[in-house]
Amino acid sequence: MAKIMNEVSRTFSEYLIIPGLTTKEHIPDRVNLETPLVKFKKGEQSKISLNVPFVSAIMQSVSDDGLAIALAKEGGLSFIYGSQTIESQAKMVSKVKNHKAGFVESRANLTPDSTLQDILILKSRTGFSTVGVTDDGTSSGVLLGIVTSRDYRASKDSLDKKVSEFMTPAEDLITAPNGVSLTEANDIIWEHKLNQLPIVDEDNRLKYFVFRKDYDSHKKNPNELLDQHKRLVVGAGINTRDYKERVPALVEAGVDVLCIDSSDGFSEWQQETLDYIKNEYKGEVLIGAGNVVDKEGFLYLAKAGADFIKVGVGGGSICITREQKGIGRGQATALIEVAKARDEYFAETGEYIPICSDGGIVQDYHMTLALAMGADFLMMGRYFARFDESPTRKLLVNGNYVKEYWGEGSNRARNWQRYDMGGSSALKFEEGVDSYVPYAGKLKENLDTTLGKIKSTMCSCGVSSLPELQEDARITLVSSTSIIEGGAHDVIVKDTSN
Repeated sequence: MAKIMNEVSRTFSEYLIIPGLTTKEHIPDRVNLETPLVKFKKGEQSKISLNVPFVSAIMQSVSDDGLAIALAKEGGLSFIYGSQTIESQAKMVSKVKNHKAGFVESRANLTPDSTLQDILILKSRTGFSTVGVTDDGTSSGVLLGIVTSRDYRASKDSLDKKVSEFMTPAEDLITAPNGVSLTEANDIIWEHKLNQLPIVDEDNRLKYFVFRKDYDSHKKNPNELLDQHKRLVVGAGINTRDYKERVPALVEAGVDVLCIDSSDGFSEWQQETLDYIKNEYKGEVLIGAGNVVDKEGFLYLAKAGADFIKVGVGGGSICITREQKGIGRGQATALIEVAKARDEYFAETGEYIPICSDGGIVQDYHMTLALAMGADFLMMGRYFARFDESPTRKLLVNGNYVKEYWGEGSNRARNWQRYDMGGSSALKFEEGVDSYVPYAGKLKENLDTTLGKIKSTMCSCGVSSLPELQEDARITLVSSTSIIEGGAHDVIVKDTSN
């Protein structure tokens, strides 16, 4: 018979953190959330450290260049999804590396032959009120005009009215040439009392917009994650099939770190991929691996050369691997065991390999629990999919705004490489679902709230850094009735929705 592990496989919801002594020194403004992303030797520092302990999931519905730019500005990092062509993924990486703060690539574009209805649909889907009108309807086409909410009256104008009839034409626009500095662009905006300034190249092709409303955010963000050349830091996901062709293109595009995207990292396919990349690039290309759920899996990937290791199988909100295959482990139990293995490995070898908790986060406090249990940083999909900056559509469903969110193991993504077992390329069954998540608005606003909760909890524990949290936090198991006690109970909660 199989080996039976009688230890209960537990989730984050089954734990709480016990408060510690909060001194006058423990205030949120003094909490440091910096954490290592990749391995380092004792006495040395990680080549890349995150300023906030969050990375976005390697998913079509989460991590494109738009989210990567927004998250890097806040101190985190995105792994741009690999279930696309090599060329398109490399282009996304290049866009992040070449991003200029304050210069926004237009993500809402139409042609003059489009209609007011197209404008309204685009605005509803993207949330953007400024639409670039170009000859081909792309973000880099010849600029023919712009449309803002001041150019039409949705309640009175005909829905089939052509954009060309109400747009502000290019000849009436004040523009600036590509290469203008942000200071110069802002001066033009203030001098001419503009809300937005189109930036065009010598062929009058649209390059960027600079917005008046973003003026304050153009100031340097102290948490911004930058490389040695003051460019935003970005990662990318790869698979164990086409890495010999994909990795060179991503490296050429300037990627800072890679991660093998797989539902099961305890495999020879990952070892072969790690061996090739480490040998081909002489250890200069940083690459994480995973996912694993126990000590054996961690040690296998550690010895194979992984620069960080992801923990978690089947705990994602859109993942149905456990239902389909009966494979996985409660995220809390998996994380606790792998963190212990990580610490033992560090003590024996002097090499610290960061671990990433991937999945199982339902409430914000679960993030603090995961960090206290030993995670160096967290990978999240559902959390980031809710924001304006994610690449999916914003829809109105049953009176509520939502964003689309689908798993890489769903038929929609058809990312069969993520579930590669070495056989044919067909996706034989789904390990992910196609779904919606409640729309939440801007990334920055939500992230500030989440980080505020984490910092507040850390202050209640009497700690000011993540290493202190992992060293000093005390965690307790809770009963089912204790979980009920933790929420509002024995009262009639007022309806505050109106």
